[in-house]
Amino acid sequence: MTNNSTSPIEAVNAAIHSHNPFTNAGIVKEQDIWGKKSLDVPTLNAHASDAVFQAIELVRTSQSSHDKVTSIAITAQQGVGKTHLLSRIRHQLEKDGGALFVYAGGNNYTDLNLIKYQFQQTLADSLSKTGSQSVMQWQEVAAAIANEVRSENSPTPADLVKKFDQAYANSLAKNKNLMNALQKQVLKNKPNADPYILRAILWTLSETQAPFAIKWLSGEELAQFNADELGLPNPSKTNQDREAEALKNIQQILNLVSFYNPVVICFDEIDVKNNSTDDGLPTESVIANFVKIIHDTLENSELSQGVVILTVMLPETWRDKVNSIPGGTPDRISKFTQRKPIDLKYVSGDSMVELVNVWLQEFYGAKNLIPPHPLYPFEESQLREYGKVSKPSVREALRWCADNFKIDEEPLPSEPLERFELAFKRENEAYIGDYLEDSSLIAEALYFGFETLKGQTLEGVFIEEVIRDIQPKAHNMPSSMDKKFINFKIIATENGRQAKIGVSVIQYSQLTLTAALKRLIDYETFELTRGCLVRSQSKIEQMKKHSEAYKLLNELISEKGGEHVDLIEEQIRPLIAVLGVYQKQQQYQLTEELIFDVIDKNKITSDNLLLREILSNPSGDMPAVDDEEDNELIDELFGSLSTSETDDSDDLSELLS
Repeated sequence: MTNNSTSPIEAVNAAIHSHNPFTNAGIVKEQDIWGKKSLDVPTLNAHASDAVFQAIELVRTSQSSHDKVTSIAITAQQGVGKTHLLSRIRHQLEKDGGALFVYAGGNNYTDLNLIKYQFQQTLADSLSKTGSQSVMQWQEVAAAIANEVRSENSPTPADLVKKFDQAYANSLAKNKNLMNALQKQVLKNKPNADPYILRAILWTLSETQAPFAIKWLSGEELAQFNADELGLPNPSKTNQDREAEALKNIQQILNLVSFYNPVVICFDEIDVKNNSTDDGLPTESVIANFVKIIHDTLENSELSQGVVILTVMLPETWRDKVNSIPGGTPDRISKFTQRKPIDLKYVSGDSMVELVNVWLQEFYGAKNLIPPHPLYPFEESQLREYGKVSKPSVREALRWCADNFKIDEEPLPSEPLERFELAFKRENEAYIGDYLEDSSLIAEALYFGFETLKGQTLEGVFIEEVIRDIQPKAHNMPSSMDKKFINFKIIATENGRQAKIGVSVIQYSQLTLTAALKRLIDYETFELTRGCLVRSQSKIEQMKKHSEAYKLLNELISEKGGEHVDLIEEQIRPLIAVLGVYQKQQQYQLTEELIFDVIDKNKITSDNLLLREILSNPSGDMPAVDDEEDNELIDELFGSLSTSETDDSDDLSELLS
């Protein structure tokens, strides 16, 4: 029986033709751990993640200082899902709270002689990631510390971050210093804390000063101007000096941070082949010894929320190397499970079905499609049999899915033009959902569109060349970064003069937009005569007139003669479709010559309004934006304190609301 709510089978099949969601799906990288989205099969290796959350609960609730630091060793072969497991734990903590998360990938420890200093950097970087309260983990801790100076009606971390800079500015206008007053009050509750580390953590509440405070917390030197503003010491140090001081700093930070939340520290892939130490010790031995040092030296009080250390490695690394290290190291690495590592399991028939179901839900959901059944084009019996017989790793299972994600093909038409029409129809139907958020795809389609127009004149512009390898003239920026922000450059002749039009497609965040605009207006460095920003008008309208991005856009348009071009779906869609045909020319048995010929004869690109708008003479008009100014002045951040020290109370009245 046909389900009338399903999408047309032609649209579903076109999506399958267009994109294989399983390609490279089995490789989980560090950015996937910190990324917003994480595809997960909760039942796969649930025994391991359950043990981690049980360990978190133990260190949080135990009244014994002996139990405040515990550890788990996790073993598995390559591709079974070690890093995927850590991603699940991190995303669960971000969603529900319950602990702070620190990720220490083995690849980051490039100089094993500086393991402590490099871990201090890892600690500072991980705590700068977003936590469960939509702010940095540092800011969650800083807010908890600040809120201890009052007993009720404490503002949320997000509120504190939003209001802190204004409250601090108001205090300076009164010839007082909010940070000094706050630090003084907090030290009454934390007399044993390092005052400078405490001060730096509190500074993370400031949106303007947080990057410098985090850099200082990582052990790096600041520009003296920034150090003076923060009131932090800033002596010049060698890496050896930093290594000597790092353990004390790590202890201070973890003792402070874990007072408010349990901390989960994950040492991943400790068996990578980094350069050995001066003593000839390999990575796994150095990290194992460092885990022992952390375990033995953390001075957690009974009021602390505790620390859980996870160490991830291959089974043979545990068996042949770590488990034989003398001095009780294996017991410190796998304390929670009494020196028994938790081994991850391979994919079974049941979990194979769940795995594919999760990936296809994401795939079809993003395209707003409802397939004939959730596992289409696979069959459930086919998946169960593969999982049962092969017992694959997660990576092997997803690779098998990539190889078998296809449908039975009908014979292609015999006529080349009919094959082109079929291919164009399929590619045009394939893109449904949020593809307009994919800046890279849009930039690639625009680049290809201009490639087809080389040697032609549009809007009075003769197109000579289209260049993707954007090299800064002064070589003062990495070219890889410039490629990310300036997608391509059109070399042309306009009104008898050479024109060099730099094009940036930015559909992501305001931060990325600002970075791209800084490059688009730097005509000299990137050898441009005009910069063009391609971005949806709806996103432009969200800009604030006082923002840096707006100022840069105004400079691009009003001073530099550049332009903003609205990204309109009806104009970019055919370009994406024809790009798909070109990329799959072998699949459709087409030649490059024929594709370019059809594009030219049908004027698919020469009549495209988006391409013409990029080439046309800029109007010089700024696009409409949201002109609402956020001029709200913060009279109080926390409210007044009931304290006999009047001066401090007056200072903190700008902070406590």
